[in-house]
Amino acid sequence: MSALEIRNVDKTFGIEKVLKDISLAIDSGEFLILVGPSGCGKSTLMNAIAGLEPVTAGEILIGGDDVTWRTPAERDIAMVFQSYALYPSMTVRQNISFGLEMRKMPKAQREEAVSRVAELLQITPLLDRKPSQLSGGQRQRVAMGRALAREPQIYLFDEPLSNLDAKLRVEMRTEIKKLHQRLGTTIVYVTHDQIEAMTLADRIAVMRDGEILQLGTPDEVYNDPVDMFVAGFMGSPSMNFIPVTLVKRDAEYILRVLDEQDVSGTPLELPWPAAREVPALHEHVGERLVLGLRPEHFVEDEARMETVYDGTEIEVIATVVEPTGADTLLQARLAGHEVTVRLAPKTHVVAEDRVALRADLSRAVLFDGKTQRRLA
Repeated sequence: MSALEIRNVDKTFGIEKVLKDISLAIDSGEFLILVGPSGCGKSTLMNAIAGLEPVTAGEILIGGDDVTWRTPAERDIAMVFQSYALYPSMTVRQNISFGLEMRKMPKAQREEAVSRVAELLQITPLLDRKPSQLSGGQRQRVAMGRALAREPQIYLFDEPLSNLDAKLRVEMRTEIKKLHQRLGTTIVYVTHDQIEAMTLADRIAVMRDGEILQLGTPDEVYNDPVDMFVAGFMGSPSMNFIPVTLVKRDAEYILRVLDEQDVSGTPLELPWPAAREVPALHEHVGERLVLGLRPEHFVEDEARMETVYDGTEIEVIATVVEPTGADTLLQARLAGHEVTVRLAPKTHVVAEDRVALRADLSRAVLFDGKTQRRLA
């Protein structure tokens, strides 16, 4: 039995349909992340699960029970909000135990629950402080502790790290992952940060315009995107999109970069690997397609990929070099198109250099230029 099941859920505000026939099932102990740009409907879906927004159509089941029209208090869920939502006049101890007190839990059990959660989140020394005396990260731990003390069927996290600075976000992200691994809880987590989604989730639901475009593991969503939106949204830096024409020459498929020439003055042609051929390619010969290559799919020619398929030789002109410490990001022109390349940290490339690279087309993806859906 799924811990949470959403069946054909719609949500309409006036004439605007913000959720469109959403269906998904979450197993017990699973960490599901809803990710997408602002306005895609992810927070609305979260609020519908919590009972804070009534759905226009469809059903929501928790633990096999239909809770579509139940109040939030009747759904056995706990929610961690973006704004922490702590009571400023209460101590940390009182904030964590308040919900338990409202549920008439005996005092001894409340104190035991507060101690357990405080130790788990390493906030025991803070129990007698008030929220105004805490840092942002500490407040977020208290908000999480208040939810954890409940021990519900499902935890809902609504962009809980967006108010924290970059370093603290990374630290709290690690803490949340450790917490999930220790407790094995069922979590639905909303974020617009695809790095959070990739590092935390068991499965990711990528949303756009009120629809789930793809539901899968981080590896599936990153390496096998269903369309150009998912491919471009997941990954930092995002995937490079290069317009090409598909040509059939003898028994091979060739990708001819559109309307531009490479730095040698001849049309740039890239062979599509035979191992990646699919029947659908035959129907698109002569058509405009889009080649997707991630920044890490390039290497400097002298580094030579140590694989059986060692890549296709290309040459680019460097425009911007961005050292990040762990690696170097290179903005470059490939046959007139701007691409981002991830290189080794000790590269000696400078702007306007001509750089010999190899592109690993065995990991590339092809999209239909009209529908933006993946072809191969």
